[in-house]
Amino acid sequence: MTRLPQIALLSDGRRLHLQDGPIDLIVEARGRADAVRAAYEAAALRFTGLLDELCAELPELRSAAEGRTSLKGVVARRMHAAVAPYAADCFITPMAAVAGSGAEEILGAMLDAATLDRAYVNNGGDIALHLGAGEHFAVGLMDRPDRGGVMRTMRVDANDPVRGIATSGRHGRSFSLGIADAVTVLAATASQADAAATVIANAVDLPGHPAIIRKRANEIQPDSDLGARLVTCDVGELSHNEIAAALESGAECARRLFDRGLIEGAVLRLCGDMLVIGPKDIEGQRTRPLVLENAVGA
Repeated sequence: MTRLPQIALLSDGRRLHLQDGPIDLIVEARGRADAVRAAYEAAALRFTGLLDELCAELPELRSAAEGRTSLKGVVARRMHAAVAPYAADCFITPMAAVAGSGAEEILGAMLDAATLDRAYVNNGGDIALHLGAGEHFAVGLMDRPDRGGVMRTMRVDANDPVRGIATSGRHGRSFSLGIADAVTVLAATASQADAAATVIANAVDLPGHPAIIRKRANEIQPDSDLGARLVTCDVGELSHNEIAAALESGAECARRLFDRGLIEGAVLRLCGDMLVIGPKDIEGQRTRPLVLENAVGA
């Protein structure tokens, strides 16, 4: 390693900021002061060198996932495990789960070092959660990640099976094959949520539509793991029926993943409209405050 990561408490004195190259984490732990201190020390120790571990296996991480893997690193193998359920049905690489897997690794190091009431590791919107008994976590949802302002919030309670939240879409940090503004997924782990959000966001699409501008991924970013596949660059005006059709395409994908036990719920957003997928308590009671006046009904 030729450089050291940036590690510092934020100005509020409660949250820890860890940054190394493209990895940018916000960490917060709650509990006894000595436990929080030990957790932050463990997070910093595990974070140091993590990027180098991933870079050492980058060629395979950027290759299409297959049933077996020769990956060695614990985070790299977690990335592969998260995308493996989709490998037979679509093109996907372990990089689709890199942010969630990294967040999960740092949270695991914290929990190994200390007993905490509550903790989260936020890797650019892909979040790994720990919730002790009676704790909860409020999640802010944004219509488009590239614009400010929280649209609505939803709550994850300690007795919920959700411990990972991730968002994907054409306005995110990575390329998307679909046209979703954002797809937020709730899952058992952050790595699983990350992979599923990518797959569902890719499925929100209108193939061949003239208002959608696409370019080959490697023309925009030569080392992209998507190679020459077409990624969405811009979306022009769409009719209400077209928006509904694109969202329904993604919703069908999300329902299949829910039925397979790969996700606990999803919120799909496109051009101000929204679909919510999940069990009855997510679709009904929990999501009533999420539904916009012009939302597409689930």
